[in-house]
Amino acid sequence: MFEVTLHRKFNMPANKLYQAWCDPQIIRQWFAPGDMTVPEATADVREGGSYRIVMHDNDTGEDHIVGGVYQKVEDNKALAFTWQWEGNPIATKVALTIEVLSDEACKLTLHHSEFADQDACDKHEMGWNGCLANLTEKVT
Repeated sequence: MFEVTLHRKFNMPANKLYQAWCDPQIIRQWFAPGDMTVPEATADVREGGSYRIVMHDNDTGEDHIVGGVYQKVEDNKALAFTWQWEGNPIATKVALTIEVLSDEACKLTLHHSEFADQDACDKHEMGWNGCLANLTEKVT
């Protein structure tokens, strides 16, 4: 199986970064790469709870919809969830860990695994890099 791991430092407290992954209002601000927007987001952040995020491509008018189920929830420290594109029977797994560096800085490790091929892995790596750039720009 193919996987990608990304590390990013954020100049914000760990609880603020964690909330950016849990609060649908904040998710709508950043959870799409590039100039895409997020017109809809839901998140029932508890083990067994689900999420759904609609990423809208303003250039093509297409919506890219992803959803999944939370498998691990540790407030301000970790999240793990399935990742499944609507209409695609294949689910992959995402695991996030947040490490406190100081009162105003933390490190995010994002591990996305169980891709069927390198192409899917590469596309998701590009997408995550775009999303994390928007998180840095729009939430901090």
